[in-house]
Amino acid sequence: MARQQQPSFVLPGGRELRPWRESDADVLVASALDPDIVRWNRVEQLSLEAARAKIAHWGQRWTEEQAAIWAISRRADDRAVGLIGLADFDLRGGSAEILYWLLPAGRGGGAALDATLRVSRWALDELGLHRIRITHSVSNPASCRVARRAGFALEGTMRSALLHADGWHDEHLHARVAGDPWPAGG
Repeated sequence: MARQQQPSFVLPGGRELRPWRESDADVLVASALDPDIVRWNRVEQLSLEAARAKIAHWGQRWTEEQAAIWAISRRADDRAVGLIGLADFDLRGGSAEILYWLLPAGRGGGAALDATLRVSRWALDELGLHRIRITHSVSNPASCRVARRAGFALEGTMRSALLHADGWHDEHLHARVAGDPWPAGG
């Protein structure tokens, strides 16, 4: 990873995955104000300056081979409407975890599924990871649908695994490994 620039990917529906830019800082600030993003993710309120610093940090984490974070953007106006990434990298052990969120402008058109499939293919087929996982609150059926439709098998429930704003949540653990069949159309 460190020897190459972070790639961008064209997605169906007029969307693209691309590295975050300093000019996307207002989108990152808005994400921490969205009730659904706050409910299901551990986000922090950010100033524009702090959001710019966070975006710069994501670029550094790419070069340090610790994470790969993309903006999900609309190609028509290049506006970021969401985030997808790989974190908790263990390159030597061949694993990582997918994380994602969408602002209201990005919801309802399959963006999370398309982005999850594309990042998964890149991680398994190009980066050479062996196992990718998705975890989400058992109370979040939308994330469960994305994981299942992207071919991530449900492996179980981790009890009281993540502290959300409203308390501890049980989390579903989904995973796919190299060689798992891709879903039809994926």
